[in-house]
Amino acid sequence: MLQPYASTGLKIWHYTFLVIAGLGLVFLILPILVIIPLSFNSTSFLSYPLTGFSLRWYEEVFSSAVWGLAIKNSLLIGSASAFLATVLGTMAAMGLTRANFRGKAVVNAMLISPMIVPVIISALGLYFFFAEVGLNATYTGLILAHTALGAPFVVITVTATLQGFDHNLMRAASSLGANPWTVFFAVVLPLILPGVVSGALFAFATSFDEVVVVLFSAGPEQRTLPRQMFDGIKENITPAITVVATLLIMFALAMLGMLEYLRRRNERL
Repeated sequence: MLQPYASTGLKIWHYTFLVIAGLGLVFLILPILVIIPLSFNSTSFLSYPLTGFSLRWYEEVFSSAVWGLAIKNSLLIGSASAFLATVLGTMAAMGLTRANFRGKAVVNAMLISPMIVPVIISALGLYFFFAEVGLNATYTGLILAHTALGAPFVVITVTATLQGFDHNLMRAASSLGANPWTVFFAVVLPLILPGVVSGALFAFATSFDEVVVVLFSAGPEQRTLPRQMFDGIKENITPAITVVATLLIMFALAMLGMLEYLRRRNERL
């Protein structure tokens, strides 16, 4: 907050910075907000000004078997891959935090490499690998692929949470006779839960938004929401796409709200 005794130059810079930041925020958000009114357009064209208000495109999306299958696939694949990524990522973070060994940095770099390697390279590699083991055009293949893409987010968030964790609590629980499972679920997990949940949300969002891997590895039955949107943009653009985009915006806002709640909860612990 600007102090009342600040100099004139500092005040000018403060308000100039606020204006620049506000303009930048409008520049980033306005293209997203423009989509929402288009989803209520009564005509089949994406144009401003709107010719009328209608919910016909929402009805079309929720009554369409194609969009319904895409939503169901995205939820199924996203939930399964987020669960696997959370389990594996949490285990990896626990191991990397507690252990000191040669090559630890290399192992950590390999675990987070899916975040760094261009997704088109990952998709191509997964396609050829899955072709050899018969996992292309299967739900199992897509879940495993999305798990690999989402696990790095879990590793990073859980590792950051574990930086402030007192490992003496684990030793104390073990000395009192608790087995490793009891130590983890009764002592460790409640304290690192905000980081675990945050990583799971990031993993789910990564899967829910992924289209490149799906284009390479999915079959007709594994068509996800981003894939259906991609095909719709190529073939026939209708306001139904803006309906799905609006729903994704609402979903993203809900995710951001949850992450902010977890961040504040973690600060209070």
